[in-house]
Amino acid sequence: MKHQQRSRARLSPSSDTEDIVALLAPRLAHFAGVARTEHVTRAAQEMNVPQSTLSRAMVRLEQDLGVDLFARRGRTVSLTTAGRTFLASVERALAEIERAAEEVRADADPATGKVAFGFLHTMGAETVPGLLHAFRADHPGVRFSLVQNYGEAMLERLRAGELDLCLTSPVPDAPDLVARRLDEQKLRLVVPADHCLAGRRRIRLAEAAEEMFVTLEPGYGMRRITDDLCQEAGFKPRIAFEGEEAETLRGLVAAGLGVALLPPPAVPRPGVVELTVTAPRAAREIGVAWLDGRPDTPPVAAFKKFLLSRRGHLLPD
Repeated sequence: MKHQQRSRARLSPSSDTEDIVALLAPRLAHFAGVARTEHVTRAAQEMNVPQSTLSRAMVRLEQDLGVDLFARRGRTVSLTTAGRTFLASVERALAEIERAAEEVRADADPATGKVAFGFLHTMGAETVPGLLHAFRADHPGVRFSLVQNYGEAMLERLRAGELDLCLTSPVPDAPDLVARRLDEQKLRLVVPADHCLAGRRRIRLAEAAEEMFVTLEPGYGMRRITDDLCQEAGFKPRIAFEGEEAETLRGLVAAGLGVALLPPPAVPRPGVVELTVTAPRAAREIGVAWLDGRPDTPPVAAFKKFLLSRRGHLLPD
């Protein structure tokens, strides 16, 4: 049977996809219900909508598409060839919507929901595992999506909606973010074990002005802190190597390729000596940040409250 194009079609081939979706989406579930039962009255009862509303919706759907989807015999209907083709895609679309709805409901569940949590590489070996262990003592079912990155990259992921919370340094100051200082971490000047300064326990940073430095790449919070501290000490650091991870820098120092300003390691590294910097004051602030105005799901709210409760004792002793 050849299906004729309806003369009152509301959508033209040049219609924007967004317009088509906005127009058709509310009627797709009704269409699938009628197609499944092949009876308008029965479908209306199952979906708890007035029969007249359902009938009008199907007529409007056909008008919008410009195609007959049903062959009608009273209140009984059967799908046309075009209707069967349309139904296959509609069922896939509705199944995907149902799957997505189940996923977001599951992620928001107070007991078993999910938190997308970002943190600095230097917090991954000890600090974050300890935090998660402590949090899950009271919230054993909460799931985490963990992201390790440098500060600016995590803030961009916050803004993109890919992260709920992140631990970062320096603590950001931006109008679209909320940030809270949680703790402070002292930095040390790391030198090779056979370096002329290795016999010292303390050092003024100005004494390292002639040394070659190994640092994190521009854009990393520790790189900015290193540059600022050296400037405060009266010199611009001479950079020998730039990297992306603190323990890699320690390896470069152990190989005699330079010195570095770094936070304490989770595990002592052989081949290096770590000196306390007495001047200027060498420390970095660690804070938690989130996007201003974004509502929290229950698991995110619980973990945020937990992090804020750790103010002053976030880092391992």
